Amino acid sequence: MTPAPTILFLVGETSGDQHAVAVARSLKERLPGVRLLALGGPRLESEGAQVLEPMDRLAVVGFVEVIRHLGFFRGLLGRVRDLLASGSVDLVVAVDFPGFNLRAVEVAHREGVPVLYYIAPKFWAWKPGRVQRLAAHTRHVASILPFEIPLLEEAGVRATFVGHPLMEVERAYPDRDAFCRELGLDPARPILAVLPGSREVEVGHHLDTFAAAARQVVAVRPEAQPVFCRAPSLPEGRLAAAGFPVTGDAGALFHHARVGLVKSGTGTLEAALAGLPMVVAYRTHPLTFALARRLLRSRWISLPNLVANRAVVPELLQGGASPEELTRALLAIWDDGPARQDQIDGLSGIHRALGTAGAGDRVAALAVEIMEGRR
Repeated sequence: MTPAPTILFLVGETSGDQHAVAVARSLKERLPGVRLLALGGPRLESEGAQVLEPMDRLAVVGFVEVIRHLGFFRGLLGRVRDLLASGSVDLVVAVDFPGFNLRAVEVAHREGVPVLYYIAPKFWAWKPGRVQRLAAHTRHVASILPFEIPLLEEAGVRATFVGHPLMEVERAYPDRDAFCRELGLDPARPILAVLPGSREVEVGHHLDTFAAAARQVVAVRPEAQPVFCRAPSLPEGRLAAAGFPVTGDAGALFHHARVGLVKSGTGTLEAALAGLPMVVAYRTHPLTFALARRLLRSRWISLPNLVANRAVVPELLQGGASPEELTRALLAIWDDGPARQDQIDGLSGIHRALGTAGAGDRVAALAVEIMEGRR
């Protein structure tokens, strides 16, 4: 009788932990007794994975910030190498987080452990050499963005579009009265949704600026009610300094808001799927931004624009993401008119492009195929 396999998940951030859970759950159904190991977070742990290193130590963003933690990452890579060299791991499932994961999958390849990469690095935006590393070191790539497939296959990567994991999120929200009552809001007045980021370093770069923009919007539109969203990875009270109500339910906030101010990232796709007109912004360390600008290869940074292949939402970056400019962009889509309607129309097409629910199960099926092929 073939023993149950051991699978190592490599997850470094909140969204990856969330998306990996559906894969882990499906693997447990397909492979009774499967052993799950992880560099991951609380969601994977809740699915029975043995967490070897908690995710909050891995969630470092930006060139400058990573340099400060090089010693930690080198040590962690050594631990992964020792584990893979032991012969106890049958498959590595790397989820996004390319700064660390691309090095780890190279180690796995050298040790003869097959790799399934779920959520490909953004090679089309910067660092195009990453796609060659995927071709060399992975058995298969499970892509969540349809435009990636021809680019990956052209580079010799075996790839499958599995749909976007956000499509399998159940969307059942409290009604507007209940949502507003919990936050002390007036249901008759419009809501401004504000998402400053899911990582501590991102919040540090965005919170004060986003809060200043929210105050300026209220000064012009006194009926506006800003509500900030706190990611599960952030401590309670982290957004209190903004001086506005805080919720942890991003989906409900997007559903009930009139306009959003959203840090570039997965949250922009969540807002897009809710049909929420938004302004996308991103700020980081000046040196990190200067380096990123030299490496950036795509016209846009926000996922809605990349999926639509046109400028559906405004993007304000670094110095351009000042409170004044953010306020101007938000007010441009606040009232009914051509600018707001054009964005709503553009967002409706994104839903159709992202596939159907079941991404996690499709990734699990690929994982099983890879392990069966190895045996």
